[in-house]
This record gives sequence, C-alpha cells and structure tokens, in this order.
Amino acid sequence: MYPYSSARGDASLPKPPPSTDSFRDAAVMTASSSASPPLPAPTLPAKTGSSTVDDAEIARFSAIAAEWWDPAGKFRPLHRFNPVRIAYIRDALIRTFNRDPRAPRPLAGLRLVDIGCGGGLLAEPLARLGADVVAIDASERNIKTASVHAAEAGVTVDYRNTTAEALVAAGERFDAVISLEVLEHVADVPLFLRCCADLAKPGGLLVFATMNRTPKAYLMAIIGAEYVLRWLPRGTHDWKKFLKPSEVAEGLRPHGVIVRDLTGVVYNPLDGSFRLVPRDVQVNYLLLAEKAG
Repeated sequence: MYPYSSARGDASLPKPPPSTDSFRDAAVMTASSSASPPLPAPTLPAKTGSSTVDDAEIARFSAIAAEWWDPAGKFRPLHRFNPVRIAYIRDALIRTFNRDPRAPRPLAGLRLVDIGCGGGLLAEPLARLGADVVAIDASERNIKTASVHAAEAGVTVDYRNTTAEALVAAGERFDAVISLEVLEHVADVPLFLRCCADLAKPGGLLVFATMNRTPKAYLMAIIGAEYVLRWLPRGTHDWKKFLKPSEVAEGLRPHGVIVRDLTGVVYNPLDGSFRLVPRDVQVNYLLLAEKAG
C-alpha cells in the first residue's frame, strides 16, 4: 500500500511484470468501470490447505512490530493513510446502521473485528468511536505491541493472537468484518474470504483494503516503496499476490456477500497525503461489501 514520489536508479531492481491485457480488471462494479474490453471471468487460485497464515509473511511483519506506532518509521505511509480509511469505515457504518454522525461515540453497540490488526492503528480509533472491537493477528509480537499501546492510551480493545478461521470455528459473529492491507499477504485467499463472510452477521458489512494487480501498482508499491524510497524491506510485497477488485468480488459472491462500493486511494507526493478517488483503483483501493440478510 506504499506508493512512491521520487525516482532514483537501482541496479538490483526486480524485473517488471509482463505487459499484457491480463492487467485489465473486468468492470464488474460501477466504481471501477473502464473503457478496456472485458476479460474472461477471473479465477482465484484454488487452495487445499486449512490455514490462511503465511509463516514467512508473519515473520516479516513480526520483525518490525516495534515500529507500528512510530509516525516517522517504516509505517509512516500507513499513519498518513489511516485518517482516510477510518473516515471511510466510520461513514459506512453510520449509514448502514443508522447512527447519528454527531454523536461522540456513534459506533456504540456495534461489534467489529479487525483481522490482521498489526499494531492496532485501526482498532484503537474504532474503539474510541464506541465500537466493541475484537482485533486479531497471527503475529504474537504485533498483538503485544498493540496491547501495550492500548493500555497506555486507556483504550479498551480485545486483542487476540489468533486467526480468522479460529474465530469461525468458535462461532464468533460481528456487525462488521474489517481487514486492511492483509489480503495480499494471506496464504489462502479463497479460504480467507470465506472466513470473513462467515464472521459477518446477516446484513453486516465487510471492508477490505488491498492493492490492485496492475503495472502502476508494481511501480509504486514495489519499485517505489521498497527499492527507491526504501520505506519497507525488499520483498515485503509480491506483485503476483495483489488482487483485482473483480477477484475479491468473485471470492465473496458464493458466500452471500455482494460488493456495495469500490473506491481508490491516491497518494499525493507533493504533501504526502492520501485521498479517496472513486474511479482510480489502479494502486490502492477500499472495497465495501454487505452480507445478505
């Protein structure tokens, strides 16, 4: 999710992805409509495992767990992006559950789960808005970092070192299931999407943020963020694991979940800010879906 804003050479840059029509996303949702010709229906990779956890990914993020709450550290772009995504989620929840946007705690009474919570950058603000937040991560170090920060801030969040499939097995259900910047790191995308759908109550919301599998995302999220600006260690992202919006929609549909909104998140290199741009989903995007009631 980390775009770039400068251009220095690097002799060890990875080879770019092939330039083919496979980069074009089928226009299955209004917000991502395009003049490009439609492609055959996308197909998510079939998996036969029983876990969504990728041990290598967990180890990679555990290694930098202490930096989650450092606004000038490796997660600096995420700190800048955070207000945009919190506002998007807050407004969606207020609309769906008919809450008063002027209330000091408009999300009071709603039970949410933040899957892949990292250091708690999303969970804490949602809890301050009144929500009952369960925040999970497969990295024990991430959970420890998040728990310590919440305790110091006086914010109540139910942090757990567990997985989405474990919550499903325990029979947990939520008004909203939120998973941001996680889809591109899981071991089994179809299983993960099924678990997210199972965790949502009928009429509940699901919110995802991830990166599109386009040449622009490759240049910005990998070449720019990892090789040029060096915001993240090289290898943090694998372009082949980025997901088109249509692929996420396809993975949710069999489980009674329909996409309701799709919007892009665009980076401004002049001031380092992020903003929502509904029709630009070429790099980062937020996807809002609803489970049938």
